[in-house]
Amino acid sequence: MPSTAEGRRTACKAKVMISHMRRALAPFFGLLVLSGLSVLGGLLTFSAPAVQAAPAETQNLEPILVKISEDQMRVAGVETQPVEKESGMGELVVPGVVAVPPQQLLIVAAPAAGLVETLLVAIDEDVKQGAPIATLKSSELIEAQRAFLHAVSEANLAAEKLRRDEQLFKEHIIAERRLIVTRAEATQARSALDERRQILSLAGMTDQEINTLQRDRKLASALVVRAPVTGTVLQRHGTTGERVQASAPLITIARLDPIWVNLQIPLGRAAGLDNVDRVHLPLAGIDGRLIRIGRTVDAATQSVTAVAEFRTGSSPLRPGQAVQAILRLKGGDASQWRVSADALVNFKNHNWVFVRSPEGFVATPVTLLSETPQSASVQGALKAGERVATRGLLTLLAELAEVER
Repeated sequence: MPSTAEGRRTACKAKVMISHMRRALAPFFGLLVLSGLSVLGGLLTFSAPAVQAAPAETQNLEPILVKISEDQMRVAGVETQPVEKESGMGELVVPGVVAVPPQQLLIVAAPAAGLVETLLVAIDEDVKQGAPIATLKSSELIEAQRAFLHAVSEANLAAEKLRRDEQLFKEHIIAERRLIVTRAEATQARSALDERRQILSLAGMTDQEINTLQRDRKLASALVVRAPVTGTVLQRHGTTGERVQASAPLITIARLDPIWVNLQIPLGRAAGLDNVDRVHLPLAGIDGRLIRIGRTVDAATQSVTAVAEFRTGSSPLRPGQAVQAILRLKGGDASQWRVSADALVNFKNHNWVFVRSPEGFVATPVTLLSETPQSASVQGALKAGERVATRGLLTLLAELAEVER
């Protein structure tokens, strides 16, 4: 027969095991809710780790002692790892998508209505400024050229009439009023000619082609569309043989240096973006800078979009490409520590770690600066060599909830 003391110890161990089994099996009975675990009847409530929760300021939070025996830790499988001092530079690994800056994206449209005769460039082809990229057959172009030649004739006639009236006025043959009227007509004719010249220029004709038309007076039905900038063809909107209206898109051209990467930052990490020193792309082996942090949150992914700019050079970055970026963060003047990523828990919308103490553990609030799958960089009241819990955190959270209740 076991002694009375041994019987009490056995009963105590059994009670602890039953308590932890109830906590472990709670999720399978539908007791797990979004904000934490809740035992029916209001007996126990505590929050589960939430990686995506936003880090809050820890200045007004105090460490909380969680008393737990060695037997309870052993039954719950609690394990610890040491805290390491960091040099003040952390990192955050996030996904991103390569994109073209909007100011470097240009859509070349049809300058006049007509028939697409040829498209002279292919997708992903590099083009130089002024290089031909398409040809159109346009009746509107013919009409614009005819009106231009008519304006040239009118301007020449008005200039000749003005020259003649100025001579007649010098000889006192005509009145001054007639000379004033002739001068006004000549000015209007020159303005009309400038207008027609501008119309031809907007239709895609170069100054040399316009001067040739004025000299030779030969109409041309074909219109050459030229690249307005040096860049890369991203898309062809028209097809050969298609009839298009004026301003219909034909070609999309973009300058790919510099280029942007749209980064998807978890909402819980957005507060640390002000400390980003640089952004590194391992795939391309280049560094860039963070130029913009979004003010809105994607409802589906609960992430914030941040934009990083890179000088690509000869790197193989392409628009639409999915990449992984590493954000290098500075820790500032406060002490910065590295702990296992498994050590972080979220309780009442704050990040905490459980620091080992003689009486059990001390729940210590921390500010999360950055995180990788293996480790996390935090700021808080920690010391080098202290050990934090990395396993059995549900049990510690349950005890913390009981202390706070």
